[in-house]
Amino acid sequence: MTEQRLVTPALRTRPAAPAAPEPPAQWHRVLTLLADVSLFIGTRATWTQAASHRLIVAAAITACYASILVCGVLALVVRRARSLARLDLCVLVTAVALTLCAWAMNHAGSDEAILTTQAARELVAGHPVYGQPWPWLFGHGVALTPTVTGGYDFTYGYPPLAPLLTAPLLWLGHGGTPATAVSTAALVAGAVALWRALPTPWRSAATMVCLGFGFLPSYGRLGYPAIVALALLVPVVVRWPRIGRGGRLGASGMARAACLGAACAAQQLPWFVAPFLLAGSYAVRRGELGGRAAALVVGRFAGAAGVVWLLVNTYFVVSEPGTWIRGIALPLTQDAVIHGQGVVGISLYFTDGSDRLDWYSHASMLLAAGLLALFVLFVRRLGPAATVLPWCAFFVATRSQDGYYLMMTPLWLAAAVTAPASEFTTAWQPRPRVLAGRPARIAAAVVLLTPALASVAWAATGTPPLGMRVTSVRWATPTAVARLDVEVRNTGAAALAPHFTLTTGQGMNAYWTVVRGPATLPAHAAARYELRPPAGRFPLPRPGVRIRLRAFTAVPQTLSSADVRLSRSG
Repeated sequence: MTEQRLVTPALRTRPAAPAAPEPPAQWHRVLTLLADVSLFIGTRATWTQAASHRLIVAAAITACYASILVCGVLALVVRRARSLARLDLCVLVTAVALTLCAWAMNHAGSDEAILTTQAARELVAGHPVYGQPWPWLFGHGVALTPTVTGGYDFTYGYPPLAPLLTAPLLWLGHGGTPATAVSTAALVAGAVALWRALPTPWRSAATMVCLGFGFLPSYGRLGYPAIVALALLVPVVVRWPRIGRGGRLGASGMARAACLGAACAAQQLPWFVAPFLLAGSYAVRRGELGGRAAALVVGRFAGAAGVVWLLVNTYFVVSEPGTWIRGIALPLTQDAVIHGQGVVGISLYFTDGSDRLDWYSHASMLLAAGLLALFVLFVRRLGPAATVLPWCAFFVATRSQDGYYLMMTPLWLAAAVTAPASEFTTAWQPRPRVLAGRPARIAAAVVLLTPALASVAWAATGTPPLGMRVTSVRWATPTAVARLDVEVRNTGAAALAPHFTLTTGQGMNAYWTVVRGPATLPAHAAARYELRPPAGRFPLPRPGVRIRLRAFTAVPQTLSSADVRLSRSG
């Protein structure tokens, strides 16, 4: 028999169709578009400035306009997530280009840039940096920092990293240009670092917060050392609850520690956020490893940061220890006049002053301590807010400028994306018996915050110790005052040494010279003062502008204000 084989014909199969590209999420499109739109802010002003005499810069800005428009179209039409990610990079490059163009047009800097550059020059020359007044740097549009003692602060009052970084760039020019180059470069580096560290869909948020809107680039162009500190804090804050995970720091952990130490050596603001990061890291690690192991790993991290901070400061510790320590503590001890957008506005603008200004400072310290204690007690809830809570203390401080909050906002984003609440679910929280139960914990929160709130209330409800009345005016011109005669009565129980100025808006003008009148006014006494404007004349503002006569005293710190009406008939 012949063997027959049954052969089954092979089935013809079509090749599998390639998987459709993954479309980007709609919220990712919107975020990219918002970052792109934020680049419009301030760009026209820079282009207008450049078009008259810096045509290369104007052409670069025009190209950036084209990039913004093209990116706006593509953000809404690209079909693949990978394409949108590449578009995020294009938006970042455009933002960096605009930031550099703006710096090319405006790089003279502020008082902080000029002080930083002068400190660098003195450092290169081998001269002392701290405790040295440089009054010739100010005036001609450079802002002064008046103090309640009747003078101004002309010295450098920041840690030394910014002058050290500025020193190699002194060849860039006079004024504050070298310092503004450092801070602008730091901002760009910090933006790029944050962009790379965030998950891909969130990267445009880094572009928007760091380089969009225009406010952080403006601080970079002003030469603020805080921008250098911000850039150094970015790698510290990204995924900060993972510091020391498993009981090991590794190269990444040591690099983060070095960045934290360097940030604290650049400006004082990191001093306020560092305790929150360290306390939060300890709580997370203790929940994972136990108390002893957590203390060891966080202690190594803090020690490494301290070593880097000390290395940056070593030259100054050795060469000028006394003036160095007073210099880096200056923002806390300089007795600058109250200023800012916080609650000090009550005494500045809504009342006629207060005889208890010191309590605003006390309130700030008490609030910082209270918030840190709350953070430790409720770290599982408050952990994600570790980079926001420290700045709340500045809202009640004597210097409550909004820059203290907004210059650190990229850290808020870094924590929101990379340090979510899930990172703190097993964190250790101290729970003594007195905190058993929800009512007890609420009571503890109230107790911790009450001293700060009471201090604010005590400062804000103070009364102005000096009553002031303008008795006569001498005119330099029909629209400029040459002299003011003021009757002043001390209603307080302490002798006061007043220093006078006239203001026409927010902030403080230069002090007026006392031509005639006692330097110290005894308690419950009255005297007449003859005051001369600092420039010899005080031009009247436009009609309707509020003019206030203010008197500051240093011991105790007080403010007395009175509305005055200056007109040719007054």
